[in-house]
Amino acid sequence: MNRALSTLRKGSIPEDANVADSVTLDYEARFIRRKGLQTDAGERLLVDLAQTTSLEDGDALQLEDGRLIAIRAAAEPLLRVTGDQITRLAWHIGNRHTPCQIAPDHLLIRQDKVIAAMLAHLGAQVEPVTAPFIPEGGAYGHGRTHSHEHGKTLHDGSAHDHDHGHDHDHAHDHGHSHSHSHTHDH
Repeated sequence: MNRALSTLRKGSIPEDANVADSVTLDYEARFIRRKGLQTDAGERLLVDLAQTTSLEDGDALQLEDGRLIAIRAAAEPLLRVTGDQITRLAWHIGNRHTPCQIAPDHLLIRQDKVIAAMLAHLGAQVEPVTAPFIPEGGAYGHGRTHSHEHGKTLHDGSAHDHDHGHDHDHAHDHGHSHSHSHTHDH
């Protein structure tokens, strides 16, 4: 089994690079550090990166033998958001720290009944679609935004809370603001 020990960003892959195969991953699976994968042609490989990395469509994994495995974004269930005030809708999505793919005439988000209901209440048209999900990265460059969920239950059933290390001040329409902080208890 070949091992992938490093990544190349799509803008830094030489045109004459030996891209031997590809692996098609959904949004969650593209956030990776150590994991066994199967390429689109069926080759098994072990990804063993030094740190957890957010891979994007067009990036590549570099194998020990020098070959590159291209990263492809898999089609997955999403919500296509349209409306007369697309900028306002994008602001509300961003205010909830929800990853969002932005196009000139629509937004794409992962399926979420609560966010869909909020957007419909704001006058958006929300329809389910299946497409690759390539959301905007974080405000400081490449990478992914992290949701702002609180008290999340992990796959093993344990609770996970987190501390941002600072307070958030949020102004609200009802004329006052409040602060809150979170703790990291595992």
